[in-house]
Amino acid sequence: MNNVRVRFAPSPTGPLHIGGVRTALFNYLFAKKHNGTFILRIEDTDQTRYVKNAEQYIIDALNWCNIPFDEGPNKNEKFGPYRQSERKEIYKKYAEELITKGKAYYAFDTAEELDFHRKNHEEKGKTFIYNWHNREKLTNSLTLSKEEVEKRISNGEKYVVRFKMYNQKKDVETINAIDIIRGNVSFKKEILDDKILFKSDGMPTYHLANIVDDHLMEISHVIRGEEWLPSLPLHIALYEAFEWEIPKFAHLPLILKPVGKGKLSKRDGDKLGFPVFPLEYKNEATKEISRGYKEDGYFTEAFINMLALLGWNPGTEQELFTLEELSQTFSLERVSKSGAKFSPDKTKWFNQQYMMLKSNEELAKSYKVILSEKGISKDFNYITKVVSLIKERATFVTDFWELSDYFFQTPVNYDVKASKKNWKEDTSSLMNELIPVLEKIEDFNSQNIETIVKDWITSKEIGFGKIMQPFRLSLVGAMKGPHLFDIAEMLGKQATINRINKAIETLT
Repeated sequence: MNNVRVRFAPSPTGPLHIGGVRTALFNYLFAKKHNGTFILRIEDTDQTRYVKNAEQYIIDALNWCNIPFDEGPNKNEKFGPYRQSERKEIYKKYAEELITKGKAYYAFDTAEELDFHRKNHEEKGKTFIYNWHNREKLTNSLTLSKEEVEKRISNGEKYVVRFKMYNQKKDVETINAIDIIRGNVSFKKEILDDKILFKSDGMPTYHLANIVDDHLMEISHVIRGEEWLPSLPLHIALYEAFEWEIPKFAHLPLILKPVGKGKLSKRDGDKLGFPVFPLEYKNEATKEISRGYKEDGYFTEAFINMLALLGWNPGTEQELFTLEELSQTFSLERVSKSGAKFSPDKTKWFNQQYMMLKSNEELAKSYKVILSEKGISKDFNYITKVVSLIKERATFVTDFWELSDYFFQTPVNYDVKASKKNWKEDTSSLMNELIPVLEKIEDFNSQNIETIVKDWITSKEIGFGKIMQPFRLSLVGAMKGPHLFDIAEMLGKQATINRINKAIETLT
């Protein structure tokens, strides 16, 4: 496939939803598979909803996801500028070209006039559509003289430029298109309206800006969410009106709520306790802070792997993919037409899988930061060994402390339920007998400790549980943790004995 150029074109109206991140990801993977170019374009034509820090958030999010753009704002601006608000004069020129060609017209209808027509149609059980049915009965340059039009514009009267979708009644049929994901799609021409392309405030609408930019930036494939599917016939008609080559289209399925019905929203995340944004976001107006996958402790690789499999199927049983593997394997033909149900539990599973793939040293570096924040300073090799013993039980690095606090501090309290169950009347005397056994062990390593302690228990002809359970409770403070004798080795002989003495003193 030659000269593949795709774009991700978000609006800077707030934080980037994971549905938008997935759109960016699929564009990126498609571009990389075909040695193409991945472009970021900021579609900020709606200035009323513009949020100041949203653009930087989008860029930061893409970088954290390891899917940086090849061209975009302040980067390789081959077809710049890449912010639509900086391209106003370009759109105006093309709007005027459509008017000259007879493919568009000025419309001066006021909001009150249009509201009157809508209500009038509703009273008759009809739906008002501004198109070939009635455009020549309304207030526009098709019904007004050239002089009148010029006079209204020069007087500063508000107007919009509307696209002349189809001309006559005989054109009432279907418009057909091919979508890479959905196959043949068709739309009834008679219900398509004359969309507004340009407003008197000098700003284009999404439709005009989108088509013009895609053409000028030489976009070969438009990969976007299915919410834009109803706009496809208008966009095709615009390409035809300009006599431009039409790119290939692919409309991605929605990411659905965990229950399977409806589009995933921030409200769903708040309700069920998971983020829907890649990075934490602070609303400057309300000061509300929304959670992010990064801050919640997810690995970038896990987040991306999870997103890739939301709506795309590799056709194999493989679930774990590196970004490089995804780039090689991805194809739009294997993207589903139907919505993909989001699973918070599956997302955690991905993170746990990537936890196991990471080296103990890499995880220890992250854990060391957490320990430092708690005022704990330990040898890096010690922290690395602790990580090796607990990481199988963790989903996030932030779980490490709860799983391993006893490696760094002597238990202050002992689990009440475990204490009642495992610390009997004779336990203290048995633990006192255990101490000299431990003191005599010269090479205090896990295997030696286990062999000597178990031989001692056997010689006393008592159940292993009578020693092993209170022994663990003494060292950990609860019935949790990895192999008991690994814990003892890590703590060392003296600390192990000290903890047994403290448990005897506290629990007797």
